[in-house]
Amino acid sequence: MYKLARCRPLTAAFKASKISTPSRMAGIAQQKRALSIHEYLSADLLRQYGVGVPQGSVATTAAEAETIAKKIGGDDMVIKAQVLAGGRGKGTFDNGLKGGVRVIYSPTEARMFADQMIGHKLVTKQTGADGRLCNSVYICERKFARREFYLAILMDRASQGPVIVSSSQGGMDIETVAKENPGAITTTYIDIHKGVTDDIARKISADLGFSEQCIEDAKDTIQKLYKIFMEKDATQIEINPLSETSDHQVLAMDAKLGFDDNAEFRQKDIFGLRDTTQEDAEEVRAAESGLNFIKLGGDIGCLVNGAGLAMATMDIIKLNGGEPANFLDVGGGATPQAIKEAFTLITSDPKVTAIFVNIFGGIVRCDAIAKGLISTVESMNLRIPIIARLQGTNMEAAHKLINESSLKIFSIDDLQSAAEKVVQFSKVVKMARDIDVDVTFSLGI
Repeated sequence: MYKLARCRPLTAAFKASKISTPSRMAGIAQQKRALSIHEYLSADLLRQYGVGVPQGSVATTAAEAETIAKKIGGDDMVIKAQVLAGGRGKGTFDNGLKGGVRVIYSPTEARMFADQMIGHKLVTKQTGADGRLCNSVYICERKFARREFYLAILMDRASQGPVIVSSSQGGMDIETVAKENPGAITTTYIDIHKGVTDDIARKISADLGFSEQCIEDAKDTIQKLYKIFMEKDATQIEINPLSETSDHQVLAMDAKLGFDDNAEFRQKDIFGLRDTTQEDAEEVRAAESGLNFIKLGGDIGCLVNGAGLAMATMDIIKLNGGEPANFLDVGGGATPQAIKEAFTLITSDPKVTAIFVNIFGGIVRCDAIAKGLISTVESMNLRIPIIARLQGTNMEAAHKLINESSLKIFSIDDLQSAAEKVVQFSKVVKMARDIDVDVTFSLGI
C-alpha cells in the first residue's frame, strides 16, 4: 500500500522506453538513494573529464557575481539560482522575484539579480510551499544551440546494467516528450563488461542528429559521460540539453548528477560536495544518527526496526483508517540512544497524536528496548499515548516492565489489535485537541 521510489522526470522516459522502473514504496515521499549536487559542481566535474560546458563560475555574494560576469565578458550571460529542485526557471522567490534562471546582459544585472536571489527561498513545483534557500548563483556564458538533444545514463534494474536514454527532442521537459511523442525516446542497453564502445557512441550521436562534423566530438562526450558514471558510482547523469552550438561545439548546457549513497565510503570527494541546507533538516539529523527517516503527512508516529516491518506497519495503520506521520527504521540497533533520537524526531511534528512502536527484538533484547522506551518517555515527559508491540527475545519481561511503568505506554502483542488501538487513540487525542481539553488513558489489558 505504501511505496517508496525515485520520483524523477526520467520515470516517464523509462516508461516510454519500456524500461522497468523501481516501484517499491512509490506512494509516499521520495526515498533518496542518491546524492544530488548543485549544477555548478556538476559542471566542474564534467570539465575535469574533458566534457565541454559553457564557461561559468559560482558566486555567493552579489559582488562576486558582478566580478564573475566581468571576467566572462560579453553582454549575453545567464544567472541561475543554485537550488536542488526542478522548475527553477518558472519558480518564484519569497521576495516576489519571478524566475530562478534569468538572462542577463551586463555585470550590473548580474549583481542586481544575485542580490535578489541569494539568501532568499525559491518556490518551485518540486520544493513545496516552503521553498528552498538559495545560497549561491551560477553565472555562465549564454551559448546559442544549433541543435538540442537529451541524453541520460542510469542503472536499469530490469536489465541489471547501465542504459543510455536519448532523444532528439532536447531542451524541453522529458516527461512532456514521453507523453506526446514516446517514439522520440531511444534506449540503448550497455554491457557493463564492455562499456560504451566507439560504435555504440557513434550510433547514438548519429541517431540523435548531430551534424557529420560533430559526430566524433559527440561520441567522445558520450564516452566521457559514461566514464564519469562508472568511476564515480553515479546513479544518474542527465544532460538536457546536450547541444551542438552554432560554431559546431558539443556542449553539456545543463547537467543533473546523482550518486549512490552506498558508495560514500569510496567517493569521499563527491560526498564532500553535499549541501545539507537543501535537504529536510529532520532527515539529515536522522541520517547522522543512523536512522532511516522520512516525514509524511499523517498523525500517527511510527518507530520500527527493519524496512519491511516498517512498510507493513504503515500499511496496517492505513487499513485501519489512520495515517502514518513518518517512515522510521531504526535498523538492527534499536538501542536506548536510537530510540530517544527517534522519539525526538517523531514528536518534533506537532501533528503527531499517537505513536506506534513495532519492534522485533533479535540482536537487541525486548527487555532492553522496553527499558530504553520507558526511560525516553520519562525523560521527555511525553503526554501522547504510545502503543508498543515488542516481539522476540525476552518479550515477556518487556511486557512486564511496560505494564508496571505507569506511563502512557500500552503493550499489545497482536499486530491488528495494536493498529486498531493506535488509530483509535489518535482520533481521541485529535478530537481533544480540537476542543482544547485534556484526556487520560488507561487500558484494561
